[in-house]
Amino acid sequence: MTRTFGHKVRTRVCGIAVRDNKILLVRHEPLGPEGYLWSPPGGGGEYGLSLQEQLVKEFDEETGLKVKIGAFMFVNEYLYTPIHAVEVFFKIEIISGELTLGHDPELSSEDQMIKEVCFLDFEEVKKMNPLTVHNSFRYCSNIDELLNLKGYFIFQNN
Repeated sequence: MTRTFGHKVRTRVCGIAVRDNKILLVRHEPLGPEGYLWSPPGGGGEYGLSLQEQLVKEFDEETGLKVKIGAFMFVNEYLYTPIHAVEVFFKIEIISGELTLGHDPELSSEDQMIKEVCFLDFEEVKKMNPLTVHNSFRYCSNIDELLNLKGYFIFQNN
């Protein structure tokens, strides 16, 4: 992971998808201070693809879902050595597909970071250790507040 994603600033695009009042999250290992991190689907930008095109691709790769990109929401900067990412968030509408455990094409089959994908109740997410959940959840107390986040946020723990 460090060899592929570490020690450089990486632009990522991420999406907030909600179904039946539950939010779609991906559990990545090893990432974050506790060795795993639940975060919305997304990934690094790829040369030649717009952020929106990249996000459609990431949802397909990570979750098996076909999506439509909605409104721009916020920017989050994540700096937890060795990872430094600037994340651009959009609202997501799920069009079709079956939720499945996806993969990171940048990583070998032995080094996959995606360990689980599922829809979780917002209240369940808020009860988790905050160091195991994407920091955007710290700025809201319910799903409506999450869907209306605007601005620039930073999580820094060096």
